[in-house]
Amino acid sequence: MNQCILMADIIQEPELRYTSDNQTPLAEMVVQFAGIRPEDPPSTLKVIGWGNLAQEIQATYHEGDRVVIEGRLNMNTIDRPEGFKEKRAELTATRVHRLASDTVSTSTTTALPTASTASQPTATPKAPPAAYKAKEPAGTFQAPPESNLDDIPF
Repeated sequence: MNQCILMADIIQEPELRYTSDNQTPLAEMVVQFAGIRPEDPPSTLKVIGWGNLAQEIQATYHEGDRVVIEGRLNMNTIDRPEGFKEKRAELTATRVHRLASDTVSTSTTTALPTASTASQPTATPKAPPAAYKAKEPAGTFQAPPESNLDDIPF
């Protein structure tokens, strides 16, 4: 299964076009996302949306927006004028979600206790209900009652 979820910033305004045969809407935009390591440069990726999603992308999303994109990753081979072939990744979007502008962009950020939260009492875990406690003393095993296996519902 080829399913990708990517958080990225739109760096090129979405462009809406239509196919020549049946006038299906097609939106293209370029997004940028951080590298795996902090010292890695950001990567760019072309994102394509089709049909109603293409019209939504063009009307709703703009350059500078931070989005989460769900879709399929494709590898396209392009013939270069220099005489060699180049492979480029392209994401065909199935859903696009805008993130709020105050959302933290790195997943490595953790919440540290502050002076105001450090003095607050912490909740103590509740004991499990009596129904979950063992009914037999430790070390004894009671086999479950036999059931009729011929009544399998499928």
